[in-house]
Amino acid sequence: MTRPSPASLLTPTSDPGAVGLCPERLSRLVAALQADVDRQRLPGAVAVVARQGQVALCAAVGQLDPARGTPMGTDALFRIYSMTKPVVSVAAMQLAEQGRLLLSDPVAKYLPEFERLQVASTHGRKTVLRPAGRVPTVHDLLRHTAGFTYEFLGDSPVQRQYTQARLASRERTNAEFTQALADIPLMYTPGTVWEYSRATDVLGRVIEVITGQPLGHHLQAAVLGPLGMVDTGFFVPPEQHHRIAEPFVHDPDGGTPMRVANPRDLPAMEGGGGGLMSSAHDYARFVQCLLNGGELDGVRLLSPATVAHMTSDHLGSLPAMGTLLPPGHGFGLGFAVRTAPGLAPTPGSVGMYYWSGIAGTSFFVDPALDLWAMLLIQAPNQRDHYRSVFRHLVYAAVL
Repeated sequence: MTRPSPASLLTPTSDPGAVGLCPERLSRLVAALQADVDRQRLPGAVAVVARQGQVALCAAVGQLDPARGTPMGTDALFRIYSMTKPVVSVAAMQLAEQGRLLLSDPVAKYLPEFERLQVASTHGRKTVLRPAGRVPTVHDLLRHTAGFTYEFLGDSPVQRQYTQARLASRERTNAEFTQALADIPLMYTPGTVWEYSRATDVLGRVIEVITGQPLGHHLQAAVLGPLGMVDTGFFVPPEQHHRIAEPFVHDPDGGTPMRVANPRDLPAMEGGGGGLMSSAHDYARFVQCLLNGGELDGVRLLSPATVAHMTSDHLGSLPAMGTLLPPGHGFGLGFAVRTAPGLAPTPGSVGMYYWSGIAGTSFFVDPALDLWAMLLIQAPNQRDHYRSVFRHLVYAAVL
């Protein structure tokens, strides 16, 4: 079925009930967000809920910049952090569809610095290095089984080396980043466990090598431009600075300073794992394209078969480290994927896929219900709470 474009639907339909969503319960969602704005726990938010290709709710509450008292608008620009990963994963799968990339390719085919990796293991107070056995593949990068990690996920010797190497710096190029990362041992043998990691940053560099373009240029040509995502990029130009959403200066739950990236300066590193800024309008187009099976407004990014492959579980019985994947969930190629109707503490259908960003942005797509929803906030330390609250309130509105 041909669906209308979200660009023409961010003004909500006048009858949410016609697409099986309860108007009163959608209002309850907005009221819950507004209540937290009123008690100064949430600076501001943009919430979007769509079903059957129709946006039933697009609401802005609170403040765009609480330090200035600027009201939030639905055109606000947000640091989407790890919601960059699905965009970059789509770009990689486009290259696979073109025959320019195989998921089975070793990463070292494109990035020779990863040819002779070692794995670190800790025995008491001693760290022992051993050969990795095999190099990670592109498939491992997409599903986070490459053996990498994130420095903020723990305090192991490897994670301390990530911190010491300043891998989060935006001041080195993608090529310089992968060189620095390759000098650090892996946390795990590739292909043995799921560990959320800097793998998508490496994938961004693989895309650069294949295309001969900086990642931002290629994303613009292959994904952002074709979809009409006019506000999405690795920095915000000066004429749009007034639209940048900001967190509270200090954490409302603890008083510590809130640290987020400054998108006003052009970064040297265009991080495939978390560098993009975007808006509700833009990311809505991306999400609706996914739900449509890779097409929007006559523009096809991927085949339906490829989207189905990306949004299937690729972990099977592999163990998942940490708490980011709830029970009853696996991981596909850029997304968490629900594999069981129960087990997890949040609602959702089998086959639902989603991801989020560390500053608070999140989205999910439920193909079984022809439903997607997105919450854009800049509240890093409250992100887990609002992801869960938003999920419950959206499903409460499904009739």
